[in-house]
Amino acid sequence: MPSVLVVEDDPSIRQSLIEVLAEHGYAVRSAADGFGALREVTQTPVDAVVLDLGLPDLDGGDALRMIRGISSVPVLVATARDDESEIIKILNAGADDYLVKPFSGGQLVARLSAVLRRTSHVPPAGTAGAGTPVPAASEPLRATVVGELAVDPGARTAHLAGRELRLTRREFDLLAFLAHHSGQVVSKRRLLTEVWREPYVDDQTVDVHLSSLRRKLGERAAAPRYLMTVRGVGIKLVAPR
Repeated sequence: MPSVLVVEDDPSIRQSLIEVLAEHGYAVRSAADGFGALREVTQTPVDAVVLDLGLPDLDGGDALRMIRGISSVPVLVATARDDESEIIKILNAGADDYLVKPFSGGQLVARLSAVLRRTSHVPPAGTAGAGTPVPAASEPLRATVVGELAVDPGARTAHLAGRELRLTRREFDLLAFLAHHSGQVVSKRRLLTEVWREPYVDDQTVDVHLSSLRRKLGERAAAPRYLMTVRGVGIKLVAPR
């Protein structure tokens, strides 16, 4: 049974989240503030954290960075902040995914299940048993060089003109997949299926990560170098001309 720590200061919301997750087979613990969350993560490891950003003692972003300092536990951020720059900041701080409030119990369970599939060998609640391995990606990824960009999935490193890029786990997975299929137009649906392994997640998830990748590659959507958008079709990674 996967264990989840719910960090939420509003008692009614916290109880609702606990009930939804428990109904779907998760063992749930909770904390009402940032320092309580840090104590929980330190004392008894969990398989995932659902983290609110509006905490009474710490900003959720600071709590996330502190959690990242002591643990690699997957973190799903639950936030009322829907500004793209804020979301990118949260993802760069180490969040594995995010949900913008208000959201349904179904959305929470789907996102949490996807995060667990992507980041650990713990099967999501209500799916395969503990002895069943998480399915591998449909095809292995190999080291790829595109222009001055070098991506090595085995070492999980990416370098641009000899400089190592500091990427979040999801940014790296996305870049590695696009590099493996360099020159090919890849739809957002395929990215959600192959990289996120969750085809029913909103396309905005891909857009946010692509925006962050562009910034780290030193480009903008209006002036792309590596990440070329084919309107209405998808995205492809190419060597700059």
